[in-house]
Amino acid sequence: MRAVRICLEKPALLKTQLRALYRAGMYGRLSIMYPMITSTQEIRELRCMEKEVKEELVREGIPFKEDIPTGIMIETPAAAVISDELAGLVDFFSVGTNDLTQYTLAVDRCRPGMKKFADPHHRAVMRLIEYTANNAHKAGIWIGICGELAADMSLTEKFIGMGIDELSVPPSLVLPLRERIRAMNLSK
Repeated sequence: MRAVRICLEKPALLKTQLRALYRAGMYGRLSIMYPMITSTQEIRELRCMEKEVKEELVREGIPFKEDIPTGIMIETPAAAVISDELAGLVDFFSVGTNDLTQYTLAVDRCRPGMKKFADPHHRAVMRLIEYTANNAHKAGIWIGICGELAADMSLTEKFIGMGIDELSVPPSLVLPLRERIRAMNLSK
């Protein structure tokens, strides 16, 4: 029981967080991203909660940002496989490569001795990412990658070729990643 499942089991917890996010949206740019999505039903339930929170804020006369972009993490094979359906319900995708690798390859990455089975470059993981990117773009939404693979510069060109729109990396890797991308563009 983690991530969005906790939020759906304890709606008061999520509603409190949504209220804060909608109010904070008045003072800066932000997006909402739901983790560990596995079904369209989860998104429908989340959308109902969003609507309820907005209605409460209106009734209470509290100013808030109405149109905050909402996306989901693609961290499970289930989400990747139904990404065509999910893409029509959200504004963006972010592929969580650490969890996607773990769940795709049936490897608990936190257990000693299992690391040798957790190949993030595995063809199945790459195919799921590419399939998801294609579905995102068909629906007109952007897709990013976070997790260790975003910073793996041996995959930068492959990700750009797949149509990945954003690579989320630690600050110390932003400049090297930019240099890598510039070098790719210069060679074409």
